Amino acid sequence: MVRRRLVSGNWKMNLDHLQAIHLVQDLGLRLSDGDVVGLDVSVHPPFTDLRSVQSVVEERRIPVFLGAQDCSSEDAGAYTGEVSPVMLARLHVTYVIAGHSERRRLFGETDGVVAAKLRAIVRNGMTPICCVGETAEERDAGTARDRLVTQVSSAVSALVPEQVAGMAIAYEPVWAIGTGSAATPGDAQEACAWVREAVGEVAGAEAADGVRVLYGGSVTPDNTAELVGQPDVDGVLVGGASLEAPSFVGIVRAANGAR
Repeated sequence: MVRRRLVSGNWKMNLDHLQAIHLVQDLGLRLSDGDVVGLDVSVHPPFTDLRSVQSVVEERRIPVFLGAQDCSSEDAGAYTGEVSPVMLARLHVTYVIAGHSERRRLFGETDGVVAAKLRAIVRNGMTPICCVGETAEERDAGTARDRLVTQVSSAVSALVPEQVAGMAIAYEPVWAIGTGSAATPGDAQEACAWVREAVGEVAGAEAADGVRVLYGGSVTPDNTAELVGQPDVDGVLVGGASLEAPSFVGIVRAANGAR
């Protein structure tokens, strides 16, 4: 199976709605249909920016999909401060990140919470990008593979094989996020292969062949092509470099021409 590549920009808690409009307009001026002929591109603004970005993307037909950074596992109810996946779907959100390392580390999200969110995302017709990854301590202790297998198995078990085949899993080594020190292409390939193997063990070979495995962690225009050129790396989840249109477009173009 030839898996379609995916480049996703996670803006995190940056940019108000006016700044978000300016950024996506800039992307629209720089991105051509040829830049995305071989891949999908998504941008994931803060919740308060979603409607503004949606309006600009749809009005100007900018070739990016709208994404969200998180969502509740519940569709509605007395959950003050939460954002319903139903509401996201009504805004034409296509991709939703779940289980980002910052959510796990700063907000105590467990594998069980992440699994519930994956079910909610799929239930509402959107595509999850489930994040998994090891800390520096786990890497140094030689338990990185075990940690990845545990996270992936919990996530994949929440869905049926057909749903797993349609999702994305982002391997983001926690020690590389925001540090400027990306994993080597060989390290990224090894970890993404572990992810795909874990998917196969739980959901079967077809799901493992179909699921898109991304790399995330200090991604730049300079290292994207070599990362995405690895056989089990199907794209990238981009943090800081997605906040500037030139660098994000450079990443998209590098990924599009990688193989």
